[in-house]
Amino acid sequence: MMEPVIRIENIGKKYIISHQTKERNTALREVITNKAKSLVARPQHFREQPKHEDFWALKDVSFEVNKGERIGIIGRNGAGKSTLLKILSRITEPTTGRIIINGSIASLLEVGTGFHPELTGRENIYLNGSILGMNKREIDSKFDEIVSFSEIEKFLDTPVKRYSSGMYVRLAFAVAAHLEPDILIIDEVLAVGDMAFQKKCLGKMEEVSGEGRTVLFVSHNLTAIRTICQRAILLEKGKITHAGNVENVLPHYFGVNYALKEKGFEVHARPLAPSGEWEPGTDVEITVSWEKHKYAPGWHCDLACYTLEGSKIFALESHRFNDFDSSNPECNAVKFTVKNSRFNSNDLRVDIGVKRSPSESYFMLLENCIVLSPGNRNMPSYRRDDVIIVPEATCQAITL
Repeated sequence: MMEPVIRIENIGKKYIISHQTKERNTALREVITNKAKSLVARPQHFREQPKHEDFWALKDVSFEVNKGERIGIIGRNGAGKSTLLKILSRITEPTTGRIIINGSIASLLEVGTGFHPELTGRENIYLNGSILGMNKREIDSKFDEIVSFSEIEKFLDTPVKRYSSGMYVRLAFAVAAHLEPDILIIDEVLAVGDMAFQKKCLGKMEEVSGEGRTVLFVSHNLTAIRTICQRAILLEKGKITHAGNVENVLPHYFGVNYALKEKGFEVHARPLAPSGEWEPGTDVEITVSWEKHKYAPGWHCDLACYTLEGSKIFALESHRFNDFDSSNPECNAVKFTVKNSRFNSNDLRVDIGVKRSPSESYFMLLENCIVLSPGNRNMPSYRRDDVIIVPEATCQAITL
């Protein structure tokens, strides 16, 4: 049986969060006044102590990665993805559990990590090669490939602190991918680069994996995850909720009722075709409901639809519909109906925002809460390069 290159056993990462018991003093007068009061302070045991809270960024995470595998790690912001990669990259230590790694690791995490800002691009290439255990001759043999891939020949002898974020990412990825580490770890940092360079990087990751090296890739670009990765791991609140084949895991990323249910809200979407299936031109109904006895009526809802690559197709706002009125005490839902939904994307994601009035901030914003999977890829899209066309739609405040 093949020995895994990465074995993670029940790791957890705990942080201590401090909570202030009162607001900070912002005026000089208050600072002086409170300082004077403290001279006649109560005994120490009567003073208010700051409150602390244990926060587990990761909890009981276990999985194995075999040589040559391409693993996608997905999850919403704050799920623990970056913490996991930092532990794997040995930037931070786990609080519990253990990790066994067989081989060298090159990581591309946040912009600004991994390079010495005072050194030039050329010097940083050799520095990183040395850290990976390569000698000068080995680095020399890869040098021209790195420079050519990064496309920054002109600035090679400039200190990297003067690079733009895009230039930095170009060089950092080229170094990480070409210096032949056994394990390549890539965070969402690639989003900084332009579209052409992102495609170039994705192709390189496939090539690296074909050479028997392992790739761990974190991204919110689910099209890239689909293209590159064989397996996916879904993190939710620091725990693995689903793992396995990419196509089996991705639908769980778009779980209906995710988080909304915790606050007494629910989101549902369904096609209105007689068959109950997604069909070309099907009307799509999206309903946001809330617990009648928990919240007063009067909610407003916004809806935005995107491709998985992040291109906005359309947005709908309840307050812009003339006949919308959610003030009825019996009202506990907002229903959007998109007419004749001629989408041509494979999958579309929907974001929902809920607020008390059109001018207020969102009481709750749920990204990627549902996914629409149209059946016909050849129907015309609402989106053109020069304009976003709002589809025919209705919005009603209803009682469920």
